[in-house]
Formats: sequence, structure tokens, C-alpha cells
Amino acid sequence: MTPTGGDLLASATRHLTEAGIEAAAGDAQALFLHAAGRAGGQPVPRHRLRELLAAPADPALIAEYDRVIAARADRQPVSQITGRRAFWNHEFRVTPDVLDPRPETELLVEQALAEPFASVLDLGTGSGAILISLLAERPAARGIGCDLSPAALAVARQNAETIGVNAEFRQSDWFAAVDERFDLIVSNPPYIALDEMPGLSPEVRDWEPHLALTDGGDGLAAYRAICAAAPAHLRPGGRLMVEIGFAQGAAVMALMRAAGLSQVTLRQDLGGRDRLVWARMPASDTDNSG
Repeated sequence: MTPTGGDLLASATRHLTEAGIEAAAGDAQALFLHAAGRAGGQPVPRHRLRELLAAPADPALIAEYDRVIAARADRQPVSQITGRRAFWNHEFRVTPDVLDPRPETELLVEQALAEPFASVLDLGTGSGAILISLLAERPAARGIGCDLSPAALAVARQNAETIGVNAEFRQSDWFAAVDERFDLIVSNPPYIALDEMPGLSPEVRDWEPHLALTDGGDGLAAYRAICAAAPAHLRPGGRLMVEIGFAQGAAVMALMRAAGLSQVTLRQDLGGRDRLVWARMPASDTDNSG
């Protein structure tokens, strides 16, 4: 007898639970809709879920759903399987070449938009999620995204084109290919220490690019490079904003102060964890408080 969509969903949920997936039911449902869209050749809206669960499953749906559930049981992230991730006000293409945009990173976008800016530089842009989100809100601003990975830059360019944002992308080791000054510099750099990598979830440790996760050392190398060079690339009054690991606030704040930046500020995410450090380029040589 042909199984219904509901039979497939129940079986998939059990399989993912046995594989150690914490959000097994939610992942199984999201992947069911994705598989139904792939099998039918067009996206399936969520309001059709009840109908699809009650109906006998098409062979193409069964085959596609088996494939994506097997990938998830192997701990591949849902966003990589579907190729999409919602962030801020848009959906971004995601591949194994880029870091999966996290909801907590939206704090950086929110704080960056708290003041006007005419130019922005995103260091380690990855999928382009931060830069594109900012430029979509400030279409008159000029934006540049830099990344060491050509594959990541290809994803970012496609996301910018799809979302309709005009941005420039450069292959660069931090500021190496950047001569300009900006009103705003943002970055979500690799901040996981090498000895912390084994403790990460398999979805992160085994599937996301290590270049975007760790510096291979103490997790602070990127901040040292960015903070030291930022003053030469900020306009007077311009801001530097970086996402940090939960225990890195004091160290990153010290690096910004040592670079001569002022108004150094630490912000927490919705979970109460230290998440963001920002500082300002002094408008004058005497304005270096903070």
C-alpha cells in the first residue's frame, strides 16, 4: 500500500530522533515541504501541508524525501540541504562554502542600522548576508564585501543579484585589497579557538567551512588584524562592529582601545550572551575615551 505523506513524516521523525537530531519533528516537516517542492518542480506553500500529509505520496516525493532525510541524519544542516536560510528580511542562498547565517548575527545588523552611513565594508562576508541586509535598508549606501574564499564570494554575488542589492565583492585577506575609508566596518570573523572545535555540534564542525569558524589558534587572530588596521580605513566618527564569541568581550574591547578607537561598547544578544563589540573612530586626536 502506498504510504501517505503523514506516514512518511512520522517515519522520518523517528529516524531523525534515533540519529540524535534535537529538533527532529521540525526538521522532518521543513524537509517534507522542501522535498514536495523538488518533486513537484515548484515551491510548496505551508498551507498545503495538511493536504499533502493526508494524500498518498507520489513516488518522486518518496525518493526525494528519503534522500534529504538521509542527509539530515548524517547531520548535514537543514539550510545546506534546502540551499536557503532566512536572515533579517530576506532568504539567502547557503552552500557548504559559507557560514550558515545565524539569528544572533541579526544583532549586528540591527546595531549597524541605528546610525546613518554612506559606505560600509564587510570583512569575511561569506554569503553576504550582513552586507546585503544593510544595503537593502540603505540603498543609497556604497558597500564592499571581502572574503578570502572565491567560492564564498560567488555565493555572495548571487545573493546580491537575487535580492536586488548593488554591492562590490573582492577577494581579500582582511584589508589587503582595500584602500578606501568607510563610515562603517562590520565583520563576523572566525572566532572559535582550535581547541574548541571538537566540542562543536556535527552540523557545524563537519559541514561548515573551517576557514569561517576558526583561526587555528586562540580565536582572536582575526580581531587583532581587524582592530589594528581599522583606524586606517575608517572615516572620522566611523564605526567598527564585530560579532564575538561569548567569552571574548573583554579581549576584543581591549584590542579596540589599543588601536585608538573610542566609545568601545559591548552588547548582549537576546539570550543574554556577549555578542557584539563596537567602537568609533575619534573625530579628533583628543577624542579617544571609552
